[in-house]
Amino acid sequence: MSEKLEVGSIVEGKVVRVKPFGAIVSLGNTQGLVHISQVANSFVQDINDHVKVGDMVKVKVLSIDEESHKIVLSIREALPKEERRPKSNKPFNKQPRRQSEASANPAQEYFRPQSSVNASSDFEDKMKEWMKQANDRQTSLNKRANKRSY
Repeated sequence: MSEKLEVGSIVEGKVVRVKPFGAIVSLGNTQGLVHISQVANSFVQDINDHVKVGDMVKVKVLSIDEESHKIVLSIREALPKEERRPKSNKPFNKQPRRQSEASANPAQEYFRPQSSVNASSDFEDKMKEWMKQANDRQTSLNKRANKRSY
């Protein structure tokens, strides 16, 4: 099936079909699939924005399954190393917020840790309340069950 093709080799092929999940690329006497996730470095919403039928593309052979006659290809992996990394529009820059910005965020107040002095007594109070509610519910269920059995 693929005497010339080897896993890891970069070859040139022609796009013969485009499907919503990927592109079928002809590699001479065989064909392989470039999954939509392997078309570009960034998220691909519509594959038709990146490849069209008849396009000549360089692809890297990711795997060859002789039994099922399937070849998995990648356009993304065939790119030069400096182009492979996804480019984000916003650089990662984690800087501490100013105090005024932090207080403007309502979630900040919600997630602020409570004082540890009160934590155990609050927990015990909540557990007592929960146990009382659970016992009341169980008593109610038992009363209903007893009425039905008569």
